[in-house]
Amino acid sequence: MPPKKAPAQEKKVMLGRPSNNLKIGIVGLPNVGKSSFFNALSNTDLGKAANFPYATINPEEARIPVPDTRFEWLCDLYKPASRVPAFLTCIDIAGLTAGASTGAGLGNAFLSHVRAVDGIFQVVRSFDDAEVIHVEGDVNPLRDMEIIQTELRLKDIEWVEKHLDGLKRGGRALGNNSLADRAKKEEIAIVEKVLKTLTVDNKDVRKGDWTNKEIEVVNGLSLLTAKPVTYLVNLSEADYSRKKNKWLPKIKAWIDTNNPGDPLIPFSVSLEERLSALSEEEKAAAQKEGAQSALGKITQAGYASLDLIRYFTCGPDEVRAWTIRRGTKAPQAAGVIHSDFENKFVCGEIMSHDDLKEHGSETAVKAAGKLRQQGKPYEMVDGDIAYWKSGA
Repeated sequence: MPPKKAPAQEKKVMLGRPSNNLKIGIVGLPNVGKSSFFNALSNTDLGKAANFPYATINPEEARIPVPDTRFEWLCDLYKPASRVPAFLTCIDIAGLTAGASTGAGLGNAFLSHVRAVDGIFQVVRSFDDAEVIHVEGDVNPLRDMEIIQTELRLKDIEWVEKHLDGLKRGGRALGNNSLADRAKKEEIAIVEKVLKTLTVDNKDVRKGDWTNKEIEVVNGLSLLTAKPVTYLVNLSEADYSRKKNKWLPKIKAWIDTNNPGDPLIPFSVSLEERLSALSEEEKAAAQKEGAQSALGKITQAGYASLDLIRYFTCGPDEVRAWTIRRGTKAPQAAGVIHSDFENKFVCGEIMSHDDLKEHGSETAVKAAGKLRQQGKPYEMVDGDIAYWKSGA
């Protein structure tokens, strides 16, 4: 008798919206450098940087190109008429203050703006400057991080309690017989687990241990603490250049204790502002002499935190990076270009960027047997180069 096949491992469902058009929001207390960072990142002055709380009220939005050496190499190879890199959509959100969950400051507007994004860049101020006021009176990044975590959790607790109350009111008459009743009872149990994670375990929802079924319920709640967070520590230019700051080890220890695994990137808004005012040649010269800009690293980290990858389409007319979520199958990846490509999908001719780089041309890749025909079950890999075939 042939040996039994091992059961296929269930594919993990991701927290968050099942979409390729995801957004990341810049969050922090007032006057920590959010809008100045947004302006440097987007090379604009949309963010109304100003030395007073709530200078940003309506969120500003920008599409930031994601640096990618693979894309640059493909453009050098194909010399296309048009080049379109991958983009990260970034939103500058008003500063949060203690009490935001109960409506203090611009609390309710702020939290609704956070709910509308898919990931968070949390800007933490770690520099002293008498000319830039701090809403809490003095500079203490650990207290600031605690305030933001507490406010987001409190809002989630309020949201979950309200949802649970509604479920329980509707669940009083539930029996055990019908599938619908059993599913409703299961949903109540999952929402109770979410509430326990936030209150008893004192954890953000993204740090909980969830099954696929539970993740589907969690995603339906659109919780603030389910969103991935990248901590950006804003240092003075001097501290950033010498890679030393008294707060950095304490911030790292706080993240390891409270949200282990979340990325931490030190940067300097004042350096980024100074560099953004220079021409490309001046910028390159300034970075040779002093500290390097961290904006490329930050953009890549934000893109990765949302579980986004890209594949490329290449030719003399255009080299383009297409953003998809990790785990996307070939037909859905083709559908990002046009819905007809998904609906009438036949197959994809796929080669990897690394194979093309190794062999030097599409013809050589084909001769080496590295150009593959892939059907509907194929899961796209970051850096794939694709040619789609669709039916009439």
